[in-house]
Amino acid sequence: MKSSHIHLCFCLLFLFTGFISPDLYAGSCYSIQAYQDSTEYQSFQGKVVDIQTGNPIIFASIFLSGTNIGTVSNSEGEFLIKIPMFLENKVIGISSIGYKNVEIPIGQLNPEGNLVELEPNPIPIEEVTIINQDARDLLEMALQSIPDNYSNDPVMMTSFYRETIKQNRNYVSVSEAVLDGYKASYTDLGDLDRVKIFKGRKSQDVKKMDTILFKLQGGPQTMFMLDIVKNPGELFEDDIMGYYIYQMGGIINIDDRQAFVVTFEQMEHLDIPLYAGKIYIGVNDYAFVGAEFKIHEKNLENASQYLIRKKPVGMRVEVDNANYLVNYRLIDGTWHLNYVRTELMFTVRWKKKLFRSRYTTMTEMAVTDIEARNITKYKFRETTKRSDIFADQVSNFEDPDFWGEYNIIQPEESIQSAIERIGRKLQRMTR
Repeated sequence: MKSSHIHLCFCLLFLFTGFISPDLYAGSCYSIQAYQDSTEYQSFQGKVVDIQTGNPIIFASIFLSGTNIGTVSNSEGEFLIKIPMFLENKVIGISSIGYKNVEIPIGQLNPEGNLVELEPNPIPIEEVTIINQDARDLLEMALQSIPDNYSNDPVMMTSFYRETIKQNRNYVSVSEAVLDGYKASYTDLGDLDRVKIFKGRKSQDVKKMDTILFKLQGGPQTMFMLDIVKNPGELFEDDIMGYYIYQMGGIINIDDRQAFVVTFEQMEHLDIPLYAGKIYIGVNDYAFVGAEFKIHEKNLENASQYLIRKKPVGMRVEVDNANYLVNYRLIDGTWHLNYVRTELMFTVRWKKKLFRSRYTTMTEMAVTDIEARNITKYKFRETTKRSDIFADQVSNFEDPDFWGEYNIIQPEESIQSAIERIGRKLQRMTR
């Protein structure tokens, strides 16, 4: 196995420094096209819950049926979707793993306070028990079916990206952007995805991080690299699959379609950090519908060497958890990347000191629009790189109507509170 290749595909890189960078607040302002007037679109906010328990349904897909427009609910089940006025006669669709789809005419929605209740959609027990399928063979069939299920031509993607850093229980950094993406063909392996920042902003509480400055490297680019169909990386490459145990885990409903569940984990004898999780494969078309996985607990102690790019002498960084989620959406018979999320937790200690901090990082990207025409392959110098620090490339939060017509992931209440708190602090600092 090529150990040097491990985690180059699926992991963010992190930099810990013991000083405050002088350019922390420096941000480049990207050219912004003129926004349409707010009267040309309408916004709808709401919450997606389980009809039986009332519990929020996280990361549900919210989309405008018959179009490429969509977003996802946040970790509290809340969503915000913006619809052009000329599409006001359309229907909003809501879907989530294990639930029946719901469709609501736009005319029945309120600007705020919409409660969407989804009904669980269990698979009959006889269908669960009768699965005469080998997990490894199923994966091979799904890989062979990629040309039939995913775009053979490049498309343009608009997406919303957010990254957050928490130090212990407090948010100390929130950065977000609308991204323009050139999504390469799934069958041309030599053609790579290219991503550039259209518009972005950040909010950072430097005072809380003045002992350790913690930065994420390569965030937007990593989101596209987590497209496991385009970049099989450490899950599906031929020389990697032999290091995993794959098993059938039943059948589940996703977006009113049945999907096989394939569970996987690394073999016991390995001492390098690989992954464990679930892959969802369509019963009828063998499409990769989604995956959720994590770095295997067995070798978490070895993961920091692949995740940490730089740290001060005397600092010890332990990886506590590393979780990943990716899913796809079917549009006009073709599956497209829909949502990507990572969440990683670290414990930082200094040698010979009692000082200890726990950091939680979250990055997520929701594809909000797809365009199959007017394809533009961005020049390499215009695009984000794995070496880029996203928070250093965008300017501070200022305009409350910053996003205009663009669909975003509704911020959780704690994130929104952190943005407001940090914003007030920055205003005081600049007076």
